[in-house]
Amino acid sequence: MALRRGLRWLALWGALCLCPRPAAALVEGLYCGKLVCYDVLGVSRDAGKADIARAYRQLALRYHPDRQRDPQPGGEDAQEKFLLIATAYETLKDEETRKDYDYMLDHPEEYYRHYYHYYSRRLAPKVDVRIVILVTVCAISVFQFFSWWGSYNEAINYLATVPKYRIQATEIARQQGLLNKAKEKGKGRRSKEEIRKEEEEIIKDVIKNKIDIKGGYQKPQIHDILLFQILLAPVYLCKYIAWYCWWIYSFNVKGEEYGEEEKLYIIRRLMKMSQSQFDSLEDHQKETFLERQLWIREKYELYKQEQEEELKKKMAMDPRWKRYRRWMRKEGPGRLTFIDD
Repeated sequence: MALRRGLRWLALWGALCLCPRPAAALVEGLYCGKLVCYDVLGVSRDAGKADIARAYRQLALRYHPDRQRDPQPGGEDAQEKFLLIATAYETLKDEETRKDYDYMLDHPEEYYRHYYHYYSRRLAPKVDVRIVILVTVCAISVFQFFSWWGSYNEAINYLATVPKYRIQATEIARQQGLLNKAKEKGKGRRSKEEIRKEEEEIIKDVIKNKIDIKGGYQKPQIHDILLFQILLAPVYLCKYIAWYCWWIYSFNVKGEEYGEEEKLYIIRRLMKMSQSQFDSLEDHQKETFLERQLWIREKYELYKQEQEEELKKKMAMDPRWKRYRRWMRKEGPGRLTFIDD
């Protein structure tokens, strides 16, 4: 019997040694630290929100720092007590946080999980990230739209000072009867400055309506701003995929000849220019590209070499470039000179 009892105690002791002991559920730095938040507020784990709020208000009135007027050594303890009460209330008033805290009390061995949930909730942004992104995109879109309008107005003001466009706009305005107004008489007549400003606005309006400005100074469109570009991105992607499949089928499979638009597209890609940059070119330049068949890579490489040689000749004949080369040859940064005092 004694031997059997000894073996039984030995087996029980071995089982206890082999079983892992649970880690402490209450960790310093998490929630209420080594104290249970329910005990801090004096409520049970089954207490509802109303009971938790009632207990918090009673304890807050008792330990609030403003009620501790007597500067006793215990005043500091009362302030720490109030902070602990506030922490316990913040933990238990929120359903999700309370659920994580109860899980920590019931599963103390999951040490790292408790740390993750605690700090993920504390460091989580108070505002939804989607709302922040939406507001940021809207702000960028508004700034982008008004910036484009400023550039467009600058282009119109510049074109109004160019004699070529100003004379044409003035002739069109006179033909439409916008500038052929009789002289005003009486008290209500305007000054010459007011009449001049009105004529200037008329000329600018004619330029806006008659001249198609392309490139970076073109008239801004609402569908070009960032917000609409993001919303329409799936549509653009589907269109591009359909266009790319049509291109492969038409020109690679069927072997059809390129049209004028396709030729200009290939030329633009070879020149590594954006659509707005290519649109800002003059029509006669595009006609020259088509005449020289620059959509063929060999002919484009020859054209590129000719342009580089022409640029070198212009720079060689430029007086400023000559002065720069002379300075580099005689007094450039590679020379050492001594200046007499």
